[in-house]
Amino acid sequence: MQQRQLGSSGPAVSAVGLGCMGMNHHRGAVPDRNAMIALIRAAVERGVTFFDTAEVYGPFTNESLVGEALEPFRGQVTIATKFGFDLGPGGQGGVNSRPERIRQVAEDSLRRLRVETIDLFYQHRVDPAVPIEDVAGAVRDLIAAGKVRHFGLSEPGALTIRRAHAVQPVTAVQNEYSLWWRRPEAEVLPVCEELGIGFVPYSPLGRGFLTGSIDETTAFDSGDNRTTLPRFAPDAIRANRPLVELLRDIGRRRGATPAQIALAWLLAQRPWIIPIPGTTKLDRLDENIGAAGLDLTPAELRDIADSAGRIAIQGDRYPKEVEAMTGL
Repeated sequence: MQQRQLGSSGPAVSAVGLGCMGMNHHRGAVPDRNAMIALIRAAVERGVTFFDTAEVYGPFTNESLVGEALEPFRGQVTIATKFGFDLGPGGQGGVNSRPERIRQVAEDSLRRLRVETIDLFYQHRVDPAVPIEDVAGAVRDLIAAGKVRHFGLSEPGALTIRRAHAVQPVTAVQNEYSLWWRRPEAEVLPVCEELGIGFVPYSPLGRGFLTGSIDETTAFDSGDNRTTLPRFAPDAIRANRPLVELLRDIGRRRGATPAQIALAWLLAQRPWIIPIPGTTKLDRLDENIGAAGLDLTPAELRDIADSAGRIAIQGDRYPKEVEAMTGL
């Protein structure tokens, strides 16, 4: 597996990471825990060294799963987790990035992940009630105490990144980014490049849509959050199929799948972009990892850019109340 550096001051990690959320959160029926532990360990055996989780996934249970799976590889892998929601006893479930809450999450996450230091600690969503300078200061103190190594932000806008970075250098920004959600290109990617911040696209395969395995007849489990996302309404799925066909056509010429073309396209955008596709299946893991060795030619990248630019993506990515929680 090729490696990339996570920002100018971060660790070197595998060019393709593994998002672990769907192993027991937001994707319907929960897979067997032992099978998911085996899958995470299979990823390590294949060269994956970058794993993503969060306290809100479950909540809490995803961190415990990742912690157990990766305990034998302590010091060999980089684990990212996140704070920022009001969970636990008395919690209201909304955003909460008060410094005292950040400190409590750090302690709890350390225990669940079975580590002495959190490699990368993201603010999961911007909290409008807490100045980002206070958030960055709280993480700076955790870094000074040896409980956190690196600070990250998830779904911030460019100004938020600048303000946070002025207090505590930001190692990585994690925003949704793929061929069907390209808003980070306008402001977030340029500020990351300027400040030497790594960029970690989540949902790099459009929550499965860009794999080509979803059409308007696909039935999602009741616990799958895609049932609530406007972009997965049947009409939107039908309207957005040309994007999948574009990836499929290029894949046929390269002997690759649509998912591999989508990930290779992301990897070609910047050398400091590290996507974290999620999966619960070994064959999909191998497929995603294979994208790291696929170099698209300049002509292919121009073809994708020209063709994708003519496709008007239909449907919002989130319901309005969820989109309002982002900094974009």
